[in-house]
Amino acid sequence: MEKTNDFKRAEKKQIRFGVIGCGLMGREFASAAARWCHLTPDIPRPVIVGISDLNPNARQWFIDNFSEIRYSTDDYRELLDKDDIDAIYCAVPHNLHSKIYVDIINAGKHLLGEKPFGMDLEANREIMAAIKAHPEVTVRCSSEFPYYPACQELIKWIKEDSFGKIIEVRSAFCHSSDMDLTKPINWKRTVSVNGEYGCMGDLGLHTEHVPFRMGWKPLNVYAKLSNIVTERPDGKGGTAPCQTWDNAVLLCDVRDKDGSIFPMMLETRRLAPGCTNEWRLEVYGLNASAKFSTNDPGAFMYTQSVGKEQAWCRLNIGYKPMIPTITGGIFEFGFTDSILQMWAAFICELSGIDIPFGCVTPEETELSHKLQTAALVSHASGKTITIE
Repeated sequence: MEKTNDFKRAEKKQIRFGVIGCGLMGREFASAAARWCHLTPDIPRPVIVGISDLNPNARQWFIDNFSEIRYSTDDYRELLDKDDIDAIYCAVPHNLHSKIYVDIINAGKHLLGEKPFGMDLEANREIMAAIKAHPEVTVRCSSEFPYYPACQELIKWIKEDSFGKIIEVRSAFCHSSDMDLTKPINWKRTVSVNGEYGCMGDLGLHTEHVPFRMGWKPLNVYAKLSNIVTERPDGKGGTAPCQTWDNAVLLCDVRDKDGSIFPMMLETRRLAPGCTNEWRLEVYGLNASAKFSTNDPGAFMYTQSVGKEQAWCRLNIGYKPMIPTITGGIFEFGFTDSILQMWAAFICELSGIDIPFGCVTPEETELSHKLQTAALVSHASGKTITIE
């Protein structure tokens, strides 16, 4: 499809969506679609016309709130047979990714899927093969945090080479919901459903999206993985073993475009005392350094100090998202706004509209799987593992 250079020239139309997996993130997408008028450019509007989930109560929420739904089913394949569904949003457990994602792509439907795009490297390869066989289908993976305006400012600094020689990069996603030891076990604690990556598979692409897009691809990895809480209530009066990693710290060597090597640390933590749901990115360089955290969502922290005096400056970015909205710039940006921006980015990519920063690509999910597979080997061996 020929690309346009600005939003105003985009063709006004609707993109008809099916949702497979009507849980939390499915509802977040639906809520973003309902707020589409919040965006000021003429971007094609997503319309949810079909839903699929094994839980009828989950489907009922959509039926109660969205009058345009025509199809409700517990068999996702029924949505794939519909000519009046153009694209699918899919949010299902990891062990179902390769089967359902491949079916979606083979049906000729565009796809925004949840991470990690397969429970392991082999499953990811099956998805990648389907994508290669259907170049007419647009496929992306979800990752919303880079769409905070302050993070977009940091990305801009990277693209403008504001940091000079890179000293170090750190990216982390930390939350503390599992600090409640009475929380019953769920599928993310079982290898058969979540996969062996544990917290890396669930959270890792969030930490990798910006570094990978900036060209910071790991050459190797040394990993320390932790299974801290070894059992949880099973919801039946007993306990069940926790089989997957709670926390992961990955230390990688990265080659910058000038040929120099710098360290990059990627952290994913389900057990992070003091963190509710923090995503952060930090870049340190000889000319400047900058950092962003969702704990302070409006703040772009930077320093351009050279010499003895070192001081961080706080710039309040305000509400200045990548894709403009009706909200004034003096207001605050939040999580639901980042979801809306991510969805607008996907619709733009699907519609051939140029944007500064797109969603996670299939190739980036492939690199993520190679990194996380190497991390498993590194932890087991205690050695630094080269990444293909």
